[in-house]
Amino acid sequence: MLFFLVSFLSFILLLTKLFLLQLPSWVSEMKLLSLLLLQESLAHLIHFFKTHKLTTTLFLQPSSKMIITKKNEPRPDVVVVEEEAMNLLDMPELALDLILEKLNPEGLLSVSNVCTSLRERCTSDYLWERHFRERWGRVIGESARREWEFYFDSLRESKKNGVERSNWVMETILRAWPCSWFVKESGSHLLIDDDDDDGVDVDDDGGGDCVMAWYLALESGRFWFPAQVYNRENGHVGFMLSCYDAELSYDSHTDTFKARYPPHGQRGTNMEEGVEWERLRAPPVSSPAHDLHISKCLNDLRPGDHIEIQWRRNKEFPYGWWYGVVGHLESCDGDEHHCRCYNSDTVVLEFNQYSPGSRWRRTVIGRKDHREEGNESDGFYGGIRKLHDKYEISTWRRLWPTEILE
Repeated sequence: MLFFLVSFLSFILLLTKLFLLQLPSWVSEMKLLSLLLLQESLAHLIHFFKTHKLTTTLFLQPSSKMIITKKNEPRPDVVVVEEEAMNLLDMPELALDLILEKLNPEGLLSVSNVCTSLRERCTSDYLWERHFRERWGRVIGESARREWEFYFDSLRESKKNGVERSNWVMETILRAWPCSWFVKESGSHLLIDDDDDDGVDVDDDGGGDCVMAWYLALESGRFWFPAQVYNRENGHVGFMLSCYDAELSYDSHTDTFKARYPPHGQRGTNMEEGVEWERLRAPPVSSPAHDLHISKCLNDLRPGDHIEIQWRRNKEFPYGWWYGVVGHLESCDGDEHHCRCYNSDTVVLEFNQYSPGSRWRRTVIGRKDHREEGNESDGFYGGIRKLHDKYEISTWRRLWPTEILE
């Protein structure tokens, strides 16, 4: 078609020149014939344009190697390469660990449901230890760990003996995890398996506890753990600036705790609700509540030192820890340059939350061979702890009563 158009244009130019030249008569007849041929050619050209809808794109046809297809029409001879989404498990080990370390406990539980491999990673003690320490480290002590280990030991014994027990730890995990779980004994490990027999090993490192399971048990409130409560019984005046042993259960609805205090003499177990985090601490010593703490700081005590001392109303009661400071002997004027109180065999303890005339304001104990001292009227004083931690001291200051006690 292109060749035809070029030839046609050349013919037109030739005719134009013929019309401008003076030629013989017979040539005029040829002119007329040429005009008729031109008219016929134009008619055919116009018909071609209408039929084929010729446009300038005809002069820009692609080469035979180019293929034009309709929009969205599949090309059987063309291979389409789709970009594959990156699998999380294809990441380098270090990168994956860094991602999982950024997840909170809820995130770890969610990711653990993706597949077996991620579940093994997301339930590892390595990832849960930090969450446990940040959440529970301040209120969980060695006594609470022993309680947890005791539970698992008793569970193993019951499994070996074929005794069915209610396993509230696993019930806690059941609530948090959508898959069905069961517990079985296998060697020295407690395995938590699902229907696909893909388990999470709970290592028995002398205690038989999985940090994740312990964390969830505490959050559920089903595990009562031993700790100590400042200003027990909602700040009752008889317990101001004291700290007593109790069993605690967490209430996730109020973000507070229930406290269960041991019986006092003929008085039964007392329960307190709504105990806030700020009123709790892990027991600072391993001595049980009814045992005398052996003091190792008596020779180091100086006036102005912050202390805690065991005290109980009578010998049937458990000890509580009471806050006080070391004072000066009556023979000392309090001048630090002349004070020799630290050389005395007696130590003065002051409880300044009480008024100066109160019988609870001051007491004196022996520095050497100190044992429980007191009587049924004033109560019995036991072991002493010298406070070095500024946080402990500031906690007592924060709990200071708004009014002087009598």
